[in-house]
Amino acid sequence: MSFLIPGLRRAAPRLVASPSPFVCRQCLRHRQPPPRILQSLRQLRHASTESSPAQTKPARFFSASAVPAAVTATPRAAAAAGAKRRFPETSSKSVAYWLIGSAASVFGIVVFGGLTRLTESGLSITEWKPVTGSLPPLTQAHWEAEFEKYRASPEFRLLNSHMDVEEFKKIYYMEWTHRLWGRLIGLSFVAPAVYFVARRRVSPRVAAHLLGISALIGFQGFVGWWMVKSGLKDDLFAPGSHPRVSQYRLAAHLATAFVCYSWMLLAGLGILRARRLLADPAAAAKALAALRNPAVAPFRRSVTALAVLVFTTVLSGALVAGLDAGLIYNEFPRMGLGLTPPRSELWDRFYSRREDGADLWWRNLLENPSLVQLDHRILATTTFCAVLALFAYSRTGRVAAALPKSARKGMLGVVHLVSLQVALGISTLIYMVPISLAAAHQAGSLALLTGVLVLGHRLRVPKSTLAQVQKKLASTVTPR
Repeated sequence: MSFLIPGLRRAAPRLVASPSPFVCRQCLRHRQPPPRILQSLRQLRHASTESSPAQTKPARFFSASAVPAAVTATPRAAAAAGAKRRFPETSSKSVAYWLIGSAASVFGIVVFGGLTRLTESGLSITEWKPVTGSLPPLTQAHWEAEFEKYRASPEFRLLNSHMDVEEFKKIYYMEWTHRLWGRLIGLSFVAPAVYFVARRRVSPRVAAHLLGISALIGFQGFVGWWMVKSGLKDDLFAPGSHPRVSQYRLAAHLATAFVCYSWMLLAGLGILRARRLLADPAAAAKALAALRNPAVAPFRRSVTALAVLVFTTVLSGALVAGLDAGLIYNEFPRMGLGLTPPRSELWDRFYSRREDGADLWWRNLLENPSLVQLDHRILATTTFCAVLALFAYSRTGRVAAALPKSARKGMLGVVHLVSLQVALGISTLIYMVPISLAAAHQAGSLALLTGVLVLGHRLRVPKSTLAQVQKKLASTVTPR
């Protein structure tokens, strides 16, 4: 037996390490795989041992190190999913470019709307069909039907009774293009806005802006038809007078367009500025500290007042356009024999509708063409002088040293824009409102408002952006 001892000694370790030699092949063939839960636990054990290299001993299946990992896996996944559903702190740069592009489209439709009014095409479509009206008449029978509707309007009876179908097509296409452009602006804004909000590409503040602008676009479409409707009824203007839309509704339509444009522009510029400041927090902190200089505060308030003055002047210009007040007193700076018309002409009792004359002053102020033109002249001159005074203020004293370079450039740009606008306004008046000059004058008003808004934008930083810059700056500071 002694010759068997060395062989047993060599086989003993193998027998202890692997129990398979003690199991027959038939049993191995019929052995069932372990349950799925045991497989999961074994995989979990294997992962835990790999994630903690300091652990040298094999952990048990139900050890304290394995259970917390399984328990905390679900909360971590939920937190990651919640982060995806949460709005970001800063909006995407593509949203900013889209907002500025939408503002440019609104700028274009404002100018084209002025051309539609100047060519007297706004009353050619006598119905409002937001969906089916997207297509123009396609057959001669359809054109005849549309022309028949226009023939029933006061504008045709009193002004265009000589017009035939071919001439009608020209003014029809002007108004149809204006309405189609408005529909395209609505679709190209609302649909991307829903996408950006659903995909969490915007901050909560910008999401609220998108919702407000979308509602304003829909309201603008209603105001447009409300304005056109005023020119289709005889009872809204004096008998025998030139058929026109209500000057009040025209001013409301133009004001809504200006507000929509300004909202889009400032929202887009705000996103770009926030991203630019967060890209370099150290430089942003210095720029923001310069804007908090006490010497800048009066200038900032003056720019805000200037924006209100420009907007008020624009509304008075809408009243001038609605009353065709630019066709009288085609001279500057005089109005007839003096700088102003006679007092009896400015405060005419013809425009009062109450026996006691209680509405004499405000009806002449808003409905008397002579006084409306005088008001516009006064407001335009005041705006021009205010811009020059603000420019001089920005170049003297402590303000000149405290203002950032971008603000000084913006102020100079506003001076150029207001000078051009005054030249266009005087030329439009002297040459009795030619279409090209009148359209350029309307575009100049929006360009001037744009310059003032950009200037004010460079002087103000929202508190939310300031908080983000401070947070980013604190996170970049290396602890000692």
